[in-house]
Amino acid sequence: MELRFDRFYRYADLTTHLQGFAQRHPDLFELESIGKSHEGRDIWLVTVTNTKTGPAADKPAFWLDGNIHAGELTASTACLYLLKTFEDQHGKREDITRLLDTRAFYVCPRINPDGAEWALADKPKYIRSSTRPYPFDEDPVEGLDVEDVDGDGRILSMRIADSNGAYKEHPSDPRLMTPRDPAEQGGKYWRIVPEGTLRNYDGVEIRVNRDKEGLDLNRNFPVDWRQEFQQFGAGPYPTSEPEVRAVVDFIVKHPNIGGGVSFHTHSGVILRPLSTQADDEMHAEDLWLYKLFGKKSTELTGYPNISIFHDFKYHPKQVITGAFDWLYEHQGAFFWTVEIWAPVKEAGIESYHFIDWYREHPPEDDLKLIAWSDKELGGEGYVKWYPFNHPQLGPVELGGWNKLATFRNPPAKYIEREVKRFPEWIVWQALTLPRLELLKTEVESLGGDTWRVRIAVQNSGYLPSYVSKRALERKITRGVVYEIELPKGASLVGGKPRIEGLQLEGRANKVTLQAFLPDLHVTADRGQAEWTVRARKGTTIELVARHERAGKVKASLKL
Repeated sequence: MELRFDRFYRYADLTTHLQGFAQRHPDLFELESIGKSHEGRDIWLVTVTNTKTGPAADKPAFWLDGNIHAGELTASTACLYLLKTFEDQHGKREDITRLLDTRAFYVCPRINPDGAEWALADKPKYIRSSTRPYPFDEDPVEGLDVEDVDGDGRILSMRIADSNGAYKEHPSDPRLMTPRDPAEQGGKYWRIVPEGTLRNYDGVEIRVNRDKEGLDLNRNFPVDWRQEFQQFGAGPYPTSEPEVRAVVDFIVKHPNIGGGVSFHTHSGVILRPLSTQADDEMHAEDLWLYKLFGKKSTELTGYPNISIFHDFKYHPKQVITGAFDWLYEHQGAFFWTVEIWAPVKEAGIESYHFIDWYREHPPEDDLKLIAWSDKELGGEGYVKWYPFNHPQLGPVELGGWNKLATFRNPPAKYIEREVKRFPEWIVWQALTLPRLELLKTEVESLGGDTWRVRIAVQNSGYLPSYVSKRALERKITRGVVYEIELPKGASLVGGKPRIEGLQLEGRANKVTLQAFLPDLHVTADRGQAEWTVRARKGTTIELVARHERAGKVKASLKL
């Protein structure tokens, strides 16, 4: 089956494509299940590295995931596109070949396979995230259930003529519903409600029911987790949900992960921590690096990069906590959230501020969006109102924005164009990860059968071995660990079998050559250990230097 990027794949086909990578190139791709979803589907993870140059566990690694939210299907496609880029370009492009020869990727294209399957069903159901009922396992007894009532595979809006309705037709385009003026009376007005069916309708009140499936898996991570009364959908306790628990467990067991990206939709923006505090509260060195990496991300993707706390709040008085910036907060890895796709930009609306635009914007913006839908999407983005005989309400009209296929995700013709923005940036950032390299080994005879043995290593990556000051503060990782393995008949006279050395700096945060204060430790990227050994001449000993984040090197020495 050909892998295409103008569509979204249901679970069975997604599985087939992921298996295909591993079957075609077992030396580059390994597929495994890291756990089961609420409905029992495997949560697939692809490990990508050139195993001919060593196993993934011995290399610095980068995490990539998508589709934790049910309807954000483009996120899975972005992961697939990167996997395909690796498959096609390893051995052909120098940077990708060097990347996969020296580093590893862990890619989880669909954290939430259950929710995505609901969104892709012939009769779809759009929920925020997990399909598990929460907080109560019971159906509502009244109100409006949002669903596809006419069986066309879309969930649109319903408009009902109502003299007290909040909306009216725009004079330039009657399809557009625009708010009434606060003092306006005497016109033709409409009440707008989501497409759906009503339970026990009394002919007066319509209340839209919350989804019975009220979890938001992206709020279930163990960083600043808060209870339901403070943050809706966070679950009963951190990592209570099997999908999140599987991801957290995998990452914690793979301390070589030093960076990552989580794909979401939409807004056309790249987000960085902190979520709950201002930039001033972040370590200065980490903030400098985030800004440096952010500048490169914008250069390579065209998306602006912003702070979640300062620029991406759902409400000015609220913060978003428990999200996947856990990878930075608790693990000390540089992590980004990418919100793919900006339909407002497609319509030529340049002056907008992400979340704020969805709260309030001028009708002229909506007219631009409808004109764009008419021209570029054949009217499939904004659906012209059409009559429908509703089972409870009688004659209504269905129409408005097809949000899942226009706002939550790019229309088919734009999917590949959007996801192809990211491989260059991700490759570049993964190449900044620390990497332990062997600098040299030495053997010196001390007379008789006594020898001094030394190993020296260096960090050839841009980032320090510990990656971030947050990791250093949280004591996430040790310095370089040096070990010596002696054969039978040899003994250690000086030194310990295992020596914990210092962290190794990278090239990050270096001052300019015009700075007044010089760099006092110009070889802070290097480390060494030595031992005194008693063994016969010709004996072979093994030396190992390893760092949880920077990888492992080995050397055999003949005395």
